Amino acid sequence: MIWFKRAAPCPLRGSTVVITGASSGIGRATALEFARKGAHVVVAARRADALESLVRECEHLGVDALAVKTDVSDENAVDELAQRAVERFGGFDIWVNNAGLYLAGAFVDVPSQDFRRVIDVNLSGYVYGIRAALRQFQEQQHGVIINTCSVAGVVPLPYFTAYTTAKFGVLGLGLALRQELRGTGIEVCTVLPSSVDTPIFQHAGNYLGQPLKAMTPTYRPEEAARVIVGVAQRPRRMAVVGGFGRLITWLYPLVPTLFERLAAPLLRSQRNLSIGLRHRAGEITEGGPQTRSERRWSALAG
Repeated sequence: MIWFKRAAPCPLRGSTVVITGASSGIGRATALEFARKGAHVVVAARRADALESLVRECEHLGVDALAVKTDVSDENAVDELAQRAVERFGGFDIWVNNAGLYLAGAFVDVPSQDFRRVIDVNLSGYVYGIRAALRQFQEQQHGVIINTCSVAGVVPLPYFTAYTTAKFGVLGLGLALRQELRGTGIEVCTVLPSSVDTPIFQHAGNYLGQPLKAMTPTYRPEEAARVIVGVAQRPRRMAVVGGFGRLITWLYPLVPTLFERLAAPLLRSQRNLSIGLRHRAGEITEGGPQTRSERRWSALAG
């Protein structure tokens, strides 16, 4: 009998990690988790004040940290982010694409400019991040790219067509690029969180005219952060966050017709359709004030 040993985990202490979308939610929790492991962090988002607060928390954990205000839909800004990381730390070892926007509404009710903005951030922003990371990784002949996707990259969500479109693209991008880079020392990994309790729902663009809340079951951002850090240590093709996500990503390809019949009524029954009832663009156009890693939707809905 032949036994195959798992590769030893890659050490994180002393490495440098770039994380986009780091001002709140999964990105913020991920930065703190990497810092606890001894990795230096470069955190990027649109809200400079939230980033500076995060930097102080990471430094209290004994690592160096740098905040770079970045709109990932601007390729030049993403290139500058990578350059700032190189100037400060001499390079970087891990790049986490995590920035994202959420947009709810029937397809015909969502303005084209809002739909386009979600694609620009949630998909094109990942493309720009990967390009910036690859320039560094190809030069040093190693590196890990981690794309935070979603179970919506496998199981389509009605009323969230822009988000679903972008996440399907992220999954395909990661899987295709992983094949191209095989044998180069550069890993491309995709993490698919289930519904995570973060401010993304509160700040979502909402064209449904009724409150939006996280879908149940809901997981903590720290759970997603631990999976992302685990993938950085042991790179692999895909990792799903949450038992429910693992279940539906396994079931959907087997019985897609059943899911298609049930998904829209289920979403309507859960009233997953941000706080406030007006049609609004939300964080599609403006950054929100929330800086915490998590938001207790059960309390808000109570």
